[in-house]
Amino acid sequence: MLKWIDSIPLSLLLLASLFLGGAPFVPEPHLVEKLRMLFQGNLKKPLDIFDMIYHASPLILLFIKIWRIKQTK
Repeated sequence: MLKWIDSIPLSLLLLASLFLGGAPFVPEPHLVEKLRMLFQGNLKKPLDIFDMIYHASPLILLFIKIWRIKQTK
């Protein structure tokens, strides 16, 4: 089921995680802002929830890919 994650190059996931997780870089990364809103209880709008998932998805896929690589060794 997760073989499609194995087919994604690790370098592509690293770049996507850096750029999408950090964009926009100024004044602060978007993912940091959304996580702060989540922990403060201010993440209530559906658009904000979607935005957090959108910016975190490459990072989540990267963690799954690294976990899969360690499992096969």
